[in-house]
Amino acid sequence: MIRLRHKVLIHSFRLIDQLMLVAAAALIIYFRSDIARLGGHTATPATYRMADTIGMLFLAFGWVGIFAYTIRYKADRFVALTTQIKDLIKATTLAAFWLMIVSGIFSVGSFNTLNILVFWTGVTATGVVSRLFLRLVLMSARRSGYNYRYLLIIGANSRASEVAAKVDAKPELGYKIVGFVAENDSARQAWDGQPHHRAEVLGMLDDLQGVLKRERVDEMMVCLPVESRFSDIVTIIQHARDLGVVVRLMPDVKDDTLFKNVHLEEFDGQHVVTMFREQMLLQLLAKRMVDASLSLAALIVLAPLMIVVAVLIKITSPGPVFFAQDRVGMNQRSFRIYKFRSMVVDAEARKKDLAHLNEIADGPAFKMKNDPRITRIGSFIRKTSIDELPQLFNVLHGEMSLVGPRPPLPDEVKKYEWLFRKRLSVKPGITCVWQISGRSNTTFERWMEMDSEYIDNWSIWLDFKILVKTVPAVLFGRGAS
Repeated sequence: MIRLRHKVLIHSFRLIDQLMLVAAAALIIYFRSDIARLGGHTATPATYRMADTIGMLFLAFGWVGIFAYTIRYKADRFVALTTQIKDLIKATTLAAFWLMIVSGIFSVGSFNTLNILVFWTGVTATGVVSRLFLRLVLMSARRSGYNYRYLLIIGANSRASEVAAKVDAKPELGYKIVGFVAENDSARQAWDGQPHHRAEVLGMLDDLQGVLKRERVDEMMVCLPVESRFSDIVTIIQHARDLGVVVRLMPDVKDDTLFKNVHLEEFDGQHVVTMFREQMLLQLLAKRMVDASLSLAALIVLAPLMIVVAVLIKITSPGPVFFAQDRVGMNQRSFRIYKFRSMVVDAEARKKDLAHLNEIADGPAFKMKNDPRITRIGSFIRKTSIDELPQLFNVLHGEMSLVGPRPPLPDEVKKYEWLFRKRLSVKPGITCVWQISGRSNTTFERWMEMDSEYIDNWSIWLDFKILVKTVPAVLFGRGAS
């Protein structure tokens, strides 16, 4: 009966959203003359055409698909209001865009830019109000003791205690905690010896079936460490499936990233659980477009400077203008990186003789001030980072990005600790957080930490800030060697 009520509520809300769109469109058609006058225009009389009917059918099917794809019509008590509103704004924006496309294709005279703006404002405001009203009604009912669900918490540990306290602090969620299930007898004894939640431990994991037979349970919330209790969690999910009980997994904070990007996909008729698939595809596409356009523009603008540098390198030191070297890129793919040559031709051969002078003592990278291998012009172009300019060709080719962790040498990667390899999960860059934070004055471990923080918090806006900060870092040569 509970599920039937939920389904009725969900489908009713879905219908209300569609009626809201139709009503907004109908009102705009009816009041188009008044809207036109508000915008300082005169509305032309509308005449019925068969194309209008076809256009409205396309419009309706499009709206249904857009809202079904964008909005999660589920009776999920844990969905935040802000999430609901964000989904609504996405849906109404796409719906308005679809209205613009259909009215343009079928030449529907009742809709112009002003009318579509009014349409978007109206449906968005109505959608927000309807969601606020429904949430207030449900919260009021749950606070009064109606529409609640019985919750069994799996686990007798600090995580379970924390989750229970949060659930109790939000009566509007509509949960009544019936009790806890302990991992084992020692966990139960430890739990009983400390002041915890008022609900009691009803049994242990081995007796979960018995607990579910005795108690009235609508949902189970699993508060067990995933790494050490995976097989137990699978068993719990199987019991929940057998009884039709909702099961929710509340992993420890350290396990959150494991479940952040979980997708259920299908392969040859079989279900596949995919984890860690990239989510920000549009942002990555934008990053690639920015990389390609800015690197091309920079190569054109900086071409005179690069020609002058090439001539100076050639006349001040014997050997080639460019220095090419194998580096490790994203997912350990190797590529050739290009720089203006700032050292003598046999610099790599002489590196072993200088290994004891490496100033990065806590890692495999090699850095030293007053390196005797550096040429006269090399000192200047390294300090100003001009030697890095040929890497714009790597960016244009797609092997590198403007912003990202610096590409390491293959020998350095072999010496990486396990967590350091995280920096190989993204495309390397010309500049990065390390580049603007002192470079040679930074320890290797801190360097790796900064790259990890960059990857975890990446966004287009962060790339933009790093690019802006790179300019003064290069001009003043902070930390360069």
